[in-house]
Amino acid sequence: MRILVLGGTGFLGRHAAEHLRALPGAQVLHAGRSPRADLPADLARPDTGRLAAALRKAAPHAVVNCAGAVGGSAVDLTGVNALGPAALCAALAEAAPKARLVHLGSAAEYGPADRPLTETDPARPAGLYGAAKLAGTLAVTGSGLDAVVLRVFNPVGPGAPAASLPGRLAGLLREAGRDGRVRVGDLSAHRDFVDARDVAAAVALAVTAPGPLPPVLNIAGGTARPVRAVAEALVAAAGFRGLLDEDGDGSSRSAAVPWQEADVSLARKALGWSPSRSLATSVADLWAEVLDRPEECAR
Repeated sequence: MRILVLGGTGFLGRHAAEHLRALPGAQVLHAGRSPRADLPADLARPDTGRLAAALRKAAPHAVVNCAGAVGGSAVDLTGVNALGPAALCAALAEAAPKARLVHLGSAAEYGPADRPLTETDPARPAGLYGAAKLAGTLAVTGSGLDAVVLRVFNPVGPGAPAASLPGRLAGLLREAGRDGRVRVGDLSAHRDFVDARDVAAAVALAVTAPGPLPPVLNIAGGTARPVRAVAEALVAAAGFRGLLDEDGDGSSRSAAVPWQEADVSLARKALGWSPSRSLATSVADLWAEVLDRPEECAR
């Protein structure tokens, strides 16, 4: 089974590719801008013709799109998150129409909520990132392909990037030492955290599940937790005895979306998937991985 992974060098992409390589008989190919990629692909500035040529050459049975941008300019956000999936779907329809597409969406597509979110709830993104991700989801679900969007909530675990609060805070704690001072923003927002390795397991199940799947599946821990709980768990894992200040610059999205929780029952029914790792395990493994990084990479 040939599986083509886009965005395989990113946080979720690395975990997904590792999980997919463990599938019996799987051949995992990487597509991207790196010279080391098996196939050239650039979803930030997509060329449908070149994508179709690469897909025709690879002849994949499945394509997993983990490519995305969480920051940058409006051009960056809309390019890889909205135009990229649309171009990928067009190229697949031309060159590999029978391949299954597994696309990673985002909880940011939903926006504010006051109860657990189901896949049929309206999407009301609170910012450009969520709107761009929603556009990508609509391109995938409206493509007519054998496709599913895994709407990932807040991923955490080893390899979490500095663009995420857990990754940024872990780097700051390492830099500060046990008795230093770390400044963060307001930690009162509630988020639904899920281990990146559990996301990878969902990707593998979505690739191999028989028959058509629901167009969108929530992939989350299923429980809203205060962001402060992640910070406290990291502080405990680091043995940090210093000062954690919440008077720094916070996330505008946290203010716009103070609470989110997912209903994951449809993923359980469609894929036989459930989250298996606790938040404590995810955070402890993140801290252990940060300690093993070269100092310049931990920041």
